[in-house]
Order: sequence, then C-alpha cells, then structure tokens
Amino acid sequence: MPATERSLELARIAATAADDKKAIEVAGIDVSDHLALTDIFLIASASNERQVGAIVDAVEDALRAAGSKPVRREGAREGRWVLIDFGDIVVHVQHEDERHFYDLERLWRDCPAIDLGIPRRRAEA
Repeated sequence: MPATERSLELARIAATAADDKKAIEVAGIDVSDHLALTDIFLIASASNERQVGAIVDAVEDALRAAGSKPVRREGAREGRWVLIDFGDIVVHVQHEDERHFYDLERLWRDCPAIDLGIPRRRAEA
C-alpha cells in the first residue's frame, strides 16, 4: 500500500523547510510496503553540525505547525545524524560524510522515490 496523502503532505512540508535552510540533496523514499511503522523516509544532508541542527529545528517547527509532533528524536547531541520520528514519516538529517557512508538511498533502492516538489540541491564541489 503506497504512502498516505497525509504522509506525502508532511514529507513535502518537511522537505520545503529543509530546503529553506539550504539542505543538500533532500530526498523522499516511500517505505510503506516494507515497513509497518512508517510510510516515508525523508533524507537531507548538511555540510556541518550547526547546519544539521538548523535543518532539524526548521523541520520540527514546520511539522508542528502542520499538526504533527515528533514521537522520538535521536542523535541531536552529536549533530552528525539526527533522526526525527513523526510516526507517518521519519526524517534523517545527516552530515554529508554520514550521508555518503551509510547511503540510505542505496539501502532502500527497491522503494520508490517521492517527488517532493523542490529542486535537488547538490553539494558544492
């Protein structure tokens, strides 16, 4: 069963908030056919820990305004990979190094990508 309309709406809101904070390579993956716990993984990266924190704060603020509160938040202290579980979606904000090392898109490549309605900003060379 594909992701719900509510999950898609939340993912697009979160993606826009991340993009507004200059997140790199914001991507959405529909994991609903493979996981019973959530519909969408939203992945974004940043070039430093401070930017990771800014993206996390912006995403949380935007989703709270949309009526969705986080169930769990992990990794905020280190600022290298922060996971925010909103139930319908799970947001991963990673430092670029962790993004390339763990490569979640490769791990979940059997799942369809989601059009988030934002341009995909690449890392500066």
